[in-house]
Formats: sequence, structure tokens, C-alpha cells
Amino acid sequence: MAPSVSDTVPSVTDAVADLKLTATKQDNGPSYPFYYPYYDPEEKFPPTQVYEHTDPGAKADRAKPHLLTPETNVSHISPFIGTEISGVQISKLSEDGLNELALYAAERKVLIFRNQDFKDIGPDRQIEIAKHFGRIQRHPTSGNVKGYPEFHVVYRGAEHDTLKEVIPDERINRTQWHSDVSYEKQPAGTTFFFILDQPEVGGDTLFGSQVEAYNRLSPEFKKRLEGLRAVHSAFEQAESSRRRGGVVRREPILTEHPLVRRHPVTGEKALYVNPGFTRRIVGYKTEESEYLLRFLFDHIAKGADFQIRARYKPGTVVVWDNRVTVHSATGDFNPGDRRHAVRLTPQAEVPTDV
Repeated sequence: MAPSVSDTVPSVTDAVADLKLTATKQDNGPSYPFYYPYYDPEEKFPPTQVYEHTDPGAKADRAKPHLLTPETNVSHISPFIGTEISGVQISKLSEDGLNELALYAAERKVLIFRNQDFKDIGPDRQIEIAKHFGRIQRHPTSGNVKGYPEFHVVYRGAEHDTLKEVIPDERINRTQWHSDVSYEKQPAGTTFFFILDQPEVGGDTLFGSQVEAYNRLSPEFKKRLEGLRAVHSAFEQAESSRRRGGVVRREPILTEHPLVRRHPVTGEKALYVNPGFTRRIVGYKTEESEYLLRFLFDHIAKGADFQIRARYKPGTVVVWDNRVTVHSATGDFNPGDRRHAVRLTPQAEVPTDV
């Protein structure tokens, strides 16, 4: 089972979740205890229903005058993926600006915003902004915030090292490429991730362009991928949580998606498989499916020339398009250091290859 960018932690008392929202100066606890991961074994979600999604990027001005103002500083990290942005606050963007944000995230795949006030604007406003991009997924197994199941909490500190439970020490490395909740009928689209506490060194996130991964394939090989569909599974994630005594708020599902999907706004084609959740290719025998998926997973993982490493600083918010990227957490920091962040995961359209 693949971890998400997050690492799950054991249940905490209601008192911890009720702590104040504002930042503290304490060294023996999280700076933002309001967002400490909360687990309620009685919390259950119904099966997720398909809804009609229209990408806000389709309504954006291609010049992006509300996002890329004269005060906005932009620095591209790679020709294929990743842009660092400062001089603009996500929290102050108008509807037009948010539409342009959706478009720019689709074009550049990953946007790293610096010096943001996003973590301090409160949960209701954070959710309001994320909802502009789609219905927010409520995660079936990870920690959330009491009263706010839309939040997907990332937490690892001195008192918890659950990364070892998800990816044990028997693994040579702890990278695990995936696209968030690709098992959903409508997987993640424009995704928000804001940092609250981070180690001095390490704890970055690796991102790869699935568009460029597809583009690198030969025309003949691309033809052989056309029309293929793959099964994405939530079962391993749910069973892993159950084994650890964790929650399973919604029963797991299997979903078929195209092996290659097309972005509804940019029209770009992207590989849509990942070792985290993709299990088999529909219509292929076991050995055939394993052979092709192993090749694609290896291609994705080794594509250092279409990958970036997102580094976090106080006030960093990363916005990425899960439809055209894969990513992996890195467990390379001191287990005694705290890494605390929150993800909001709007769901996009049902994937299509046309």
C-alpha cells in the first residue's frame, strides 16, 4: 500500500483537537495544535457519489492578469514542471484569480507559493478557497481535524514515527510515487498543501510530470497504450490502516481509469498509473500486466530530468495538479524533528482519454 504525502498517526484525545488555532511558541508540541490529526473510530462516510465537475481553469484568462501581476515574482524550476511564486497571496485572489491559479497549476504542474498567510486565515476560509476547485475529498484513513473532515493532516514528530509502519526498514528507500486517491471515481485535481512545522533539513516532496513521462515514449509505444484501462485500488490502504488499529471511514473500492488521460483544459495527455494505487491492466493476463506496469513505474521513478524537489519554508503553500503529476514524500529527516502540514484535495472530473 502506498502512503500519500501524509504519514498517519495513532488516535489522540478530543482535548488535543480542541486546542487553540493560533500559532504557539512551545518547543514540545506543534505550532498549530488545532490541526493535530484527529481520529474518531465512529466517524463513517457513505460511498462517494459522482458529481458534475467543471474545471475553473477553463474560465481563466490565458494571460493571468489577476495572478501574475507586476508584483508577482516567478521562477521556473524545470522546463517541464515546477514554478516558485512570491509577491501574491492566494487568500486575496478574486474568483478570476483562482480560475487563473487552476490554469497555471495545470500548465506548470506544480506551483510553490512562498510567504503565504494561508495557514492563518482559519479553516472555514481555507475550505472555501479549496472548494472553488471542486468538491473536497474526505479521506477514509488519514488523520483529519475535529469537525473538519475535509482536512487531510500530515504529521510526524518525535512521539510518532509511523512512516516505518507504512514503509518498513526492509525497504532500501522510502520513496513511493503516487497520485493522490487515484482510486476515486473522480480523483484529485488542483490540490493544496500548506506547511505548519518543518524540519530544518529534509522532509521535501518529490514531484514528477506525467505529461513529460508520456511524451518521452516512442510514437509506436504510445499507440499500444491507447485504449488501455487500469484498476486502481483503495483496499491496500484500508487494510494497512486496519492492521495498525486505525480508522476506515469509508469502505474501499476498485476503479478503472484510462492508462493515458487527457487534461480537460490544456488538452495534454499524461500517463495515469502509479505504484501507490494502480494494480493491474484490464484485459491483460497477470504476467503481461505486471511486465507493462513495472516498465511504466520504473520509467516514472527514474525520470529525474522531469522531476523536481519541493522544499518547504515557513509560509509555503504548494498547489499541484494531481491529474498530470506523481509525487512522493521523503522520510530523510531526523525522526526527532516535527513535520506537520495539511492537504485539501478537491476532486476533479472522471478521467477520460478523449
